[in-house]
Amino acid sequence: MRRPVTGEVHVHYGQMYVESDPGIVRSDLHAAFAGQCGGLCGAAVPGALWLTTGLHTGDVGLDVEVHDEAPPVDPSWEDVVEVSFRPVSQRTRLVLWAGESAWDLGLARTDYRVRYSARGMDKGDAMDTRGDKEPRADSYLLQFWPGPPRPDRVVRQTSRIAAYRHRFARELPPPPTPEERAEAERPAREAEERRVHRERWDWGGRLPSERLRAVGGNVRGLLGFDSDLVHALDAAGPDVQRTTAVLAAHRACEAAGLADVPWVARALTALSLGGPLPPPFDDPALMRETLRSDPRVPDRSALEAIPPERPPYRPPAQGEYDTAVVVHGSTEPRRPGRISQPHFALPAVLAAADPAPLRAALDAVWHAVNTYGEHYPRLLAEVRSGCGSSRGDG
Repeated sequence: MRRPVTGEVHVHYGQMYVESDPGIVRSDLHAAFAGQCGGLCGAAVPGALWLTTGLHTGDVGLDVEVHDEAPPVDPSWEDVVEVSFRPVSQRTRLVLWAGESAWDLGLARTDYRVRYSARGMDKGDAMDTRGDKEPRADSYLLQFWPGPPRPDRVVRQTSRIAAYRHRFARELPPPPTPEERAEAERPAREAEERRVHRERWDWGGRLPSERLRAVGGNVRGLLGFDSDLVHALDAAGPDVQRTTAVLAAHRACEAAGLADVPWVARALTALSLGGPLPPPFDDPALMRETLRSDPRVPDRSALEAIPPERPPYRPPAQGEYDTAVVVHGSTEPRRPGRISQPHFALPAVLAAADPAPLRAALDAVWHAVNTYGEHYPRLLAEVRSGCGSSRGDG
């Protein structure tokens, strides 16, 4: 026999809980006791128990025991109920109100019979709130042992408050059947499936990592040109990401005819060495003014980069949430205009210096793609070869 909890615990609102689902939103009182004849230990919600106490607020005595077989009923306990319980995860905890304290009970994922015994419930109910120097009013014993599922039962009832709780439980409507519960949950489940389907489509046929979801910058723009590259950069690690960012900045400046302009060349050298960008790159407004006023900056342009044509999103029909998705490119073709390559190249340098390697790589490649304009496939082929990605069909 094990005792994972022994001594006193602090209750609020006469409640404490056993929880085994880490994602559970605690059920309400009616759901916990629906369909039961006993009102002290609610087991109607799978993977959870709702334990009631006589005392409203303060410390109560509590021991939790885990047995190999059913222990005898101790006649010193005034109120005793039994329920069945099966954890829904590998971790089952005793949890106090609002999660202020918790104890791991070390239960296996198997069927248990549970006995909840109480002493002094009426005294605790009358006390309502126990002060630090007041004697203990009520105590409880929670016992687990392996056993097949059976209906709950009231083993012994002595106190007035336990009788009240039992009447409350017996007057509740029965809980929904598994089929009724599944039907009630179906709209939310299908909405989540539709959300996931759309997100997978948006990200090139696969779900993004949490890093990609949070990266910000121009990741959405780059997705339209090469979603496989976006995911490959995410998986590549910070060293490859930083190398890719520097490569993209160099190639953008070369395409724009800026690589040999002295103040740009100094910035590219600093990027390659991992140092801070020199003036005027430390002041974006000054950088733009220098770009505008320096006669050594070539007047070079290209047709803007247009991502491959992309079919419109098709929401799945019911039951088709796993439909394969092909993504790459924009939603509608359009005629490209001309862009100033130097004006796209310098933001690639700034992006490559971002302290976050993934964002630096994605943003620098995005600006380099725009710098290359209609010739961007040549750049993307070089970047893909450097980070080990190959463009697929979705």
